[in-house]
Amino acid sequence: MDKIIFLIQSDDRKGLLATISQYFYSRNYNILHCQQHSDTQEKRYYMRLELDLKDLQTTRKQLQDEFSEFASKLGLTWECHFTDYRTNVAIMVSKTSHTLFDLLSRHHEGDLNCEIPLIISNHPDLEHIADQFRIPFYYLPITKGKKEEQEAQVRALLKQHHIDLVVLARYMQILTPVFVDEWYGKIINIHHAFLPAFQGANPYRRAYERGVKMIGATAHYASEDLDQGPIIEQDVVRVNHELTPEGLRKVGKDVERQVLSRAVQAHLEHRIIIYNNKTVVFNAEH
Repeated sequence: MDKIIFLIQSDDRKGLLATISQYFYSRNYNILHCQQHSDTQEKRYYMRLELDLKDLQTTRKQLQDEFSEFASKLGLTWECHFTDYRTNVAIMVSKTSHTLFDLLSRHHEGDLNCEIPLIISNHPDLEHIADQFRIPFYYLPITKGKKEEQEAQVRALLKQHHIDLVVLARYMQILTPVFVDEWYGKIINIHHAFLPAFQGANPYRRAYERGVKMIGATAHYASEDLDQGPIIEQDVVRVNHELTPEGLRKVGKDVERQVLSRAVQAHLEHRIIIYNNKTVVFNAEH
């Protein structure tokens, strides 16, 4: 069933659920599903509302224009999405293949409802994986002092392919603040959950030397502050002294695959609301 999804947030107060529900009821929309959350610490209200697209009796623009007028009176911040539109996703990679291959496999199996029109990399190493899935691969190397030129090429490709979401599947480059600002809330990054500990090269060797008891991963939206953006998804696995640094790395890679795919899926299903540097992620439907 095709749906209209509204993501709504505002300062919390009584009557919001009734008022918003009545708005759609009065326009003959069938509310298929409604999730809400009140943050009592921040005094903030969040709502995810699903409507039946078959009930749309106006143009999509008119629906949004009329709701915008209603929302402005209540001080609502909102987004509207239509599920008959497939999100265009660009994947950016360097030399590590595990998260790329996992995303492409899930997409191939129909588990990620999106289009992936291109893969961008600063190294040529993973072109064979792109070829395997018949996806165009763009090799855009970064030479010293010319990072902004390479990013200009990236941005041109994203515009050319009408990209909605960028997934950094172990893209081992720091994006410029200009790039991140332009795409805020539309870039998902994955990293091991040791951060801010064990930064830099060989984190699993140093984690082994420290005797860590958990291995994890974090997926978040990219922000100007490196690895400090709003967290979407995290997970951990308990480990023990028997694992070598390479064993820890294998465990970490598996967790990274799962965490990144869940974060991307939540974004594609329009289940995430960003407020300040946090996210509210609504549960998937079953």
